[in-house]
Amino acid sequence: MLRQLDETGKHGLAATAGQPPERADWTIDQGWEKYTAEEHGVWKTLFERQSRLLPGRACDEFVQGMKELPIGPDQIPDFGRLSDVLMRRTGWQVVAVPGLVPDDVFFEHLANRRFPAGQFIRKPHQLDYLEEPDVFHDVFGHVPLLMNPVIADYIQAYGVGGLRAKQLGVLEKLSRVYWYTVEFGLVQQADGLRIYGAGIASSAAETVFSIEDNSPNRLGFDVDRVMRTHYRIDDFQETYFVIQDLEELLALARIDFGPIYERVKGQSEYRPGTVRSTDQVVSRGTGRYHDAKRRAGGA
Repeated sequence: MLRQLDETGKHGLAATAGQPPERADWTIDQGWEKYTAEEHGVWKTLFERQSRLLPGRACDEFVQGMKELPIGPDQIPDFGRLSDVLMRRTGWQVVAVPGLVPDDVFFEHLANRRFPAGQFIRKPHQLDYLEEPDVFHDVFGHVPLLMNPVIADYIQAYGVGGLRAKQLGVLEKLSRVYWYTVEFGLVQQADGLRIYGAGIASSAAETVFSIEDNSPNRLGFDVDRVMRTHYRIDDFQETYFVIQDLEELLALARIDFGPIYERVKGQSEYRPGTVRSTDQVVSRGTGRYHDAKRRAGGA
């Protein structure tokens, strides 16, 4: 599993990332020709594992985007080739960054339809967990849905909204919307619940857990509720929020969040596994997984 933000809503520079790069926008050259055979091999292992798991679990739009992009198992994708296809379809491009970047840089890129993707790939012993978003999480998890006009518009709107939220001091609230949609969102299709969140789509274990396990709650998406709900950065989610279709995100992108920030300010907040009597419950979880972890002394 990969974690794009922490609970304070930071997309910011990781403590171990060192000094900022020379460019003000934090972009770097991908350096595709410098990837080693081992690094391409890690990509292949991850790609093939996820490709086996996602049929019948990923949403139709994700599957379609993957088919139309120059992405395959044998090598890490070239950001230039990805950008050529994306630009023609939705006006997006993929830019390489060294890992996590400061909030204002991240939002500025999204607001201008540039998706900042980690240029490095995890080591063979890190296949199942990595704290920073690497090229597999960012490209395999996020980029296919940037081929979809609705998601493309929604993520650009998030970038614009993030710049405003930071000025207003409410970034934590907006980051929860990003977390429970772009990273860990589920959508109801005619043939069942499907994944559209990149944090799930790039994680073998959470792909199965989010859709099939009886432990987590699955609740109807409500923006006020989501803004008041903490999330897990260290494990599977205790609650997933479900939208009815991707068009719901486009409607969300058109909302003025200002009044919502005012409405939720000072209100009580919810633990990740809370279910209220007023929630639209798609399926109520048993809590078995996280209860066992807590009994064992975990979180």
